[in-house]
Amino acid sequence: MIKQVVAALFVRGQEILCCQRTEYQALPLKWEFPGGKIEAGEEPPEALKRELEEELGVHAEIGRKVAQLQHTYLNGNAVELHFFKVEHYEGELQNRIFREIRWVHRRDLLALDFLDADRTLVQQLAAGKLL
Repeated sequence: MIKQVVAALFVRGQEILCCQRTEYQALPLKWEFPGGKIEAGEEPPEALKRELEEELGVHAEIGRKVAQLQHTYLNGNAVELHFFKVEHYEGELQNRIFREIRWVHRRDLLALDFLDADRTLVQQLAAGKLL
């Protein structure tokens, strides 16, 4: 079964918000975009809104879907990722679960060690092809 996951691309000019997992999470210290699992009965934008409140303490206005892709990790775990643009949110960003959160210029994204599932999207963002 493929796990359905939503992720937010917070955009501020040429910068995108990136989050680093802690050493205690699965795939420790990898970088990712904030978001999480879609619960039963949730629509993707609704799930993302909930996850962003839990992880970053903000009330986000979920924008258009930017990308959707599937990835299967070496251990056989498969995910389907739904990426949404977030341009507006209320509240101050709070780091509630990550080791670090950082605004990163799109040309510097490739320097971070992203989750394998995010790499294709990160390359497209860095090249200016998305957003």
